[in-house]
Amino acid sequence: MQEEIRFATFNVCNLAPAGVKLYDNLEPLSPAQYEAKAGWTARQIDLLDADVIGFQEIFSQAALRDVLSRTRHYRDATLAGYDAMDAAGRMLPTVALVSRLPLAGAGVAWTNFPAGVSVPADSRAADDNACRFARAPLHVQVHLPGGQLTDVVVVHLKSRRPDFRHGEGSDAAYALANLRSLQRRGAEAVALRVLTSELGHSGRPRIVLGDFNDIANAVTTAIVMGAGGPCEPHGDMPEMRARLYDANAIQLRQDALRHVGYTNIHDSAYMTIDHILVSEHFHAASPRAIGVVQEVSCLNDHLLLGLPHASDHGQVLARIKLLGNIH
Repeated sequence: MQEEIRFATFNVCNLAPAGVKLYDNLEPLSPAQYEAKAGWTARQIDLLDADVIGFQEIFSQAALRDVLSRTRHYRDATLAGYDAMDAAGRMLPTVALVSRLPLAGAGVAWTNFPAGVSVPADSRAADDNACRFARAPLHVQVHLPGGQLTDVVVVHLKSRRPDFRHGEGSDAAYALANLRSLQRRGAEAVALRVLTSELGHSGRPRIVLGDFNDIANAVTTAIVMGAGGPCEPHGDMPEMRARLYDANAIQLRQDALRHVGYTNIHDSAYMTIDHILVSEHFHAASPRAIGVVQEVSCLNDHLLLGLPHASDHGQVLARIKLLGNIH
């Protein structure tokens, strides 16, 4: 049986066919630019060599299929995802999952927040939907080697970009615009926490990965993980059952001298905003562990090279060693 499984997350940065207008301030890719981007993305996917990869900023599933056809190791992999458009028919960014492990189904997009969760009224525009994800997370069930069914959720939370209203321009307005963005990301984090907690009631392993648009220690990321949440009496080590863990923090191969991973550079600040979260089933301290996170690494050399066809995010790869025969 396969002894190691590898999970990765990859924000590809606006993958769309050539000639497609995505944003008013962004020119469509020319055929040559698309060829360069598709080729680089395919090579990066092969370099990851992960069993399961979660993708963000996929504007076209067809474009992602084209990229996969250019790889060496993923031409026969299974793609789960969806396309989305706005009222004007313009493509919207979505998430996707590619797996070399068998899937239990096509996957489900979580479009709506669970009951009781909404974006605060003072942080949304009149045409905003207060109870929907801006980019719906994708829930896919994956069969691990040995048959264990595992819930995998690919996410892309609200960006840190300030949410301005028309005519705003003062320092106070800038601060309020940042607050609106944070409140929407916070609402999405709460919704994601509720939905992933419901998955946890099954007792199955869970992996939540993607672009969280915040660091691991941020309040929004901690909300998704359930850090500091109330415990329920479930026997031994009950506090581990409900929450999720940052794979980077629990990896066995800890080395202070090599903790130089980052996935984004913004205003000259090096940050890791792309994460892989796992349930206790992959935590070495859990008596219910079926695997342990051996190592987490970042593919980020391209961020310093300024390649126009490359992503503006690094990719995160988690290597998980399976413990014996799992069922």
